[in-house]
Amino acid sequence: MLLPPSDWLPKAPLEPLPLDWLKTAGIEVAILRLDRIDPLISGNKWFKLIEHLKAAERSGAEGIISLGGAHSNHLHALAAAGKRLGFATVGLLRGHPQQTPTVEDLQAFGMQLHWLGYGGYRARHEAGFWEPWRSRYPTLHPVPEGGGGLPGARGCVQLKAQVHQQLKDVNWSDYDAWWLACGTGTTLAGLVLAEAGDRPVCGALAVPGDHGVVQQVERILQEAGVAHSAYELFDASRGGFAKVDPLLLEFIEQTEHASGVPLEPLYTGKALMALKQQVEAGKFAPGTRLIFVHTGGLQGRRGFTPKQL
Repeated sequence: MLLPPSDWLPKAPLEPLPLDWLKTAGIEVAILRLDRIDPLISGNKWFKLIEHLKAAERSGAEGIISLGGAHSNHLHALAAAGKRLGFATVGLLRGHPQQTPTVEDLQAFGMQLHWLGYGGYRARHEAGFWEPWRSRYPTLHPVPEGGGGLPGARGCVQLKAQVHQQLKDVNWSDYDAWWLACGTGTTLAGLVLAEAGDRPVCGALAVPGDHGVVQQVERILQEAGVAHSAYELFDASRGGFAKVDPLLLEFIEQTEHASGVPLEPLYTGKALMALKQQVEAGKFAPGTRLIFVHTGGLQGRRGFTPKQL
């Protein structure tokens, strides 16, 4: 069995986000705390995995093989799910062997690791990439990097229902738009599918433009048969993949102190800082109500030194 028991249905709390710059602008934000659904299978990663696990179960697979880096939140959640639910996991990692807190967890959770180098990892989108791995692990179901693709997006559709079930908890009757960090664009695509044009979805690109997020989102929506979609992307990469800087770190420290919400610097911290910039630029009219998605990833904070946090 790859799927969790039916009584394990993760629910993320929806909470007001009390920050002075939002109050000054007359904008309300409720934060969907995906970081709080589970200690290990955290954030949007579970939602992106669930449809892949269903497909693996239907095919009779005994486990999952997927890709990620040495700090990958996706591989961390996958390995934790495999250990908890008792299915095999294999990780294909970017770069050369190294020990990070995440890698140590992957090993402790029983994931078999293969390091591809950088050139080998770049080949992951090429035709035939999976053939040798399918031959080597014929009983495992391959899952794209980050749990991406249409199955990953479909798993994120249910986030809309979680918000609607809890609007009364923040004294709202409705909301105007979504805001979230984008690493592969899969969660954003899922929310676009869920909204079906009713409300716009705003994605803060936490990775540079050459990472193919726009193309990934368009592929998912085309495969799903979506002709018209309402989404917008904003650059939040701060100059590159996994780049942090003193202004970002200062913003995260101040925000955590003011709100009590833990952030990480690669995705959610960048997304919230980009939202502040757009709010101060007048992107949203006073009275706007936004759902901000905390996509988790807090385990990745361990890859930074105390001075960086």
